[in-house]
Amino acid sequence: MGRIILIILDGVGIGALPDAAQYGDADADSLVHTAAQYDGFHLPNLERMGLGNISRIPGVPATDAPVASFGKMNERSPGKDTTIGHWEMMGIIIPQPFPVFPKGFPSDLIKNFEDAIGRKVIGNKPASGTEIIQELGPRHLRTGELIVYTSADSVFQVAAHEDVVSQKDLYRICQIARSLLVGPLEVNRVIARPFSGTPGRFFRTAGRKDFSVEPPSRTPLEDILAAEMEVQGVGKLDNIFAGRGFTACQHVGSNAEGIAVIEQIMRRNFNGLIFANLVDFDMKYGHRNDTIGYARALMEFDEAIPSYLEILAEDELLIITGDHGNDPTTPSTDHSREYVPLLVKGKYRKRGTNLGIRETFADVCQTIANFLKLPPLEVGKSFLEDVV
Repeated sequence: MGRIILIILDGVGIGALPDAAQYGDADADSLVHTAAQYDGFHLPNLERMGLGNISRIPGVPATDAPVASFGKMNERSPGKDTTIGHWEMMGIIIPQPFPVFPKGFPSDLIKNFEDAIGRKVIGNKPASGTEIIQELGPRHLRTGELIVYTSADSVFQVAAHEDVVSQKDLYRICQIARSLLVGPLEVNRVIARPFSGTPGRFFRTAGRKDFSVEPPSRTPLEDILAAEMEVQGVGKLDNIFAGRGFTACQHVGSNAEGIAVIEQIMRRNFNGLIFANLVDFDMKYGHRNDTIGYARALMEFDEAIPSYLEILAEDELLIITGDHGNDPTTPSTDHSREYVPLLVKGKYRKRGTNLGIRETFADVCQTIANFLKLPPLEVGKSFLEDVV
């Protein structure tokens, strides 16, 4: 037995997938475009691992002797959101994307929701979460009507001021919404969005909570627990898997905090999986078309690599990848349908192997199962023999 450290750079893609045009993403390339627009972009540690050998990234040249194995992965599931990407990485390939509602939710759903919670709803449209609370927050304060909105993602979001609706009650309301969003209405997440402040100065508070759709089948996370090993999560991962398959999951407020927590957990002694999601690339920068912030977040993560490699034990494997793209240089603020980078490093293992283009994100979980001597999965192809 040993341990896998799997780090997901949320929203970090490396070039449009062959079917990206169907999603409006034919020209997307999160890493390359960001690098091209940021003067002085450089990722020296990821460069040494072989990131520049995957694609021609300005400021990150290819190296003749990468210290890690490298490649990129294709997403087989349709769609381009966080849940789909993470589920596929754990062996769940869905046949169709979760529904989105670019014109808002059906009136009969909203009526049923209002009847169930005893409050009226305002909004019901795609919107920026920070903007819609400024727009509708004053009315919400006067009337108690709940702000409901969506985005380009498959989400049903409920915003309420903490002086009007307690956090506990907002969570109860979101659980009711989750129970109503079934069949063709089954969005992948219902999100509680508490906020505070005064008109013109509203701000979202730290009480966000995601109510995810249940994974349709068992995942390797549960197999790891059944084998009496641990799954230690960092970030929002327990939300993505509806709480299933984790020994513990530590939520963090930023990439910087997540980077530090990963190191802390790596210094502990246990077998199994450290599963981390660093969300700032996506949430703070990609969705806001903040190329500078996105580039700086990549460089911040790059600075953590030497510490991780120093701690990495002989019986451990470090995997760095993404779940989808979110190109901050395009007009869209939505996710982008892209390949994701793949870097794999062991302490005293093979290095410099070109892992090529993997047919599915599920190759990751098949490799995890292989490494931890768990039963093989029905999907994915292990790359363990190429890196050990």
